[in-house]
Amino acid sequence: MFGDLSVMMGKLKETQKKVEETKLRLNSVLVDEQSNDGLLKVTLTANRTLKAITINDALLQDKEQLEDYLILTLNKAIEKATQINDAELAAVAKEGMPSIPGMDMFK
Repeated sequence: MFGDLSVMMGKLKETQKKVEETKLRLNSVLVDEQSNDGLLKVTLTANRTLKAITINDALLQDKEQLEDYLILTLNKAIEKATQINDAELAAVAKEGMPSIPGMDMFK
């Protein structure tokens, strides 16, 4: 019984290390998003760190319009980055989880 427990603990530590490595790797995965008309472009990492914003001069004339564009475009980019982040981390966690009866959380 204790042998199985130590094997399980070893697998969990290995999985934790892989999760941390995946988090670091996701810093280099870039998510690009733009407004429907292409006047605003943003780039985030899959860890949801903003890397770049490109604003067309046409948007600089109307503060409210620019704010709306930023909110909509950033929210779309954050949603995409979150989906990538969640999928990558779930895959690593599922791969490393020991098989415990009744604990099928990652199906």
